[in-house]
Amino acid sequence: MNPISVTTLNTQIKSLLETTFMQVLVSGEISNLTNHSSGHIYFSIKDENSTISCVMFKGNTKYLKFQLENGQKVQVTGNITVYVPRGNYQLLCTKIEPDGIGSLALAFEQLKTKLQAKGYFEQSIKKSFPKYPKKIAIVTSATGAAIEDMKKVATNRWNLVELILIPTLVQGEGSVEDIVKSIKFADRLNCDIMIVGRGGGSIEDLWSFNSELVADAIYEAKTPIISAVGHEIDYLISDFVADARAATPSNAMEMALPDKTEHLLYVDSFINEFENRLKNIFQTKENDLNSMKKLFMQNSIEAKFNFIDAQIKLLKDGFNRTFYQKIDLFQSSINNLKQNYILNNPENKDKTGFVQISKENKIISLESLEVDDILELQSAKTIASCKIISLKKQK
Repeated sequence: MNPISVTTLNTQIKSLLETTFMQVLVSGEISNLTNHSSGHIYFSIKDENSTISCVMFKGNTKYLKFQLENGQKVQVTGNITVYVPRGNYQLLCTKIEPDGIGSLALAFEQLKTKLQAKGYFEQSIKKSFPKYPKKIAIVTSATGAAIEDMKKVATNRWNLVELILIPTLVQGEGSVEDIVKSIKFADRLNCDIMIVGRGGGSIEDLWSFNSELVADAIYEAKTPIISAVGHEIDYLISDFVADARAATPSNAMEMALPDKTEHLLYVDSFINEFENRLKNIFQTKENDLNSMKKLFMQNSIEAKFNFIDAQIKLLKDGFNRTFYQKIDLFQSSINNLKQNYILNNPENKDKTGFVQISKENKIISLESLEVDDILELQSAKTIASCKIISLKKQK
């Protein structure tokens, strides 16, 4: 047997291995991970008993949807190759998938965890939205259904707003860079609100909004941003970073704009309330005015003069009534005196054979006289003194 060189041996081994293991699918745990400045990725995969070196060249890393980490369990697709100068063999990787979870789901969770740690999701940094926006920038496709839905909602809901469309590539190659550029451009327009999003689609279609570059652009923007990507069930990284998440693009416009119908109803109710309050104020003031007028009339000079005049009239009537009552009383007394005078006038009483008997200036009866009494006999014109000589009383 003739000897061969080491190079020949390694070359033969390389040929044998590469033709025998043209494509293999190997599962194992990542270790010794190195992301080289050239863009190549070097690592090993191992199980409890063995280790194999692996390399993924830059041309294939662009298809890697998640970030490789030490300790991660993966499934590697590739072929065996031998590095002849050193006689080392390794697995040349063309595709790497997480073992047990999809690559997109893993990439989503990795980026979410990273951005959360950086504080991108903090509620304290979320910007508030103006109640009545005048200008809204929309970062989306110019040809998609999303922009038409948003225009329809804006027209029906609050047609005083100005919508500025920033035509943007929202899926496929170059979409991430275009979304970032559009967000930065829209942020310079001094709009009140920015809506970033697109209509529904597969997770691959929506994947551009799970990009860290897009997350950075949203986070750094000064304009309040609503993320409106896909349908209600779709959650993207942009939803967590933005100041608010909308279930759909139409919902984003509903969130951004007030409802003119509600405001018209409010204006109607306000008008009614204003009219009722004004009516109540006028009614109250009218009642107060009437009360003041009545009080003024009661306390006016004229009312006081009328009151005094009425009091004078009452006093006058009372005086006249009392005066005439006194006059009548005096008149009645005079009449009585006159009548008594007439009845007691001696001239009217003077009759032939009749005299008045008085003793010691007191009128007495004839029956009270005794013998030897001195008495006076008086008529209307004559007074006679006499003495009783005898008395004879009849039985």
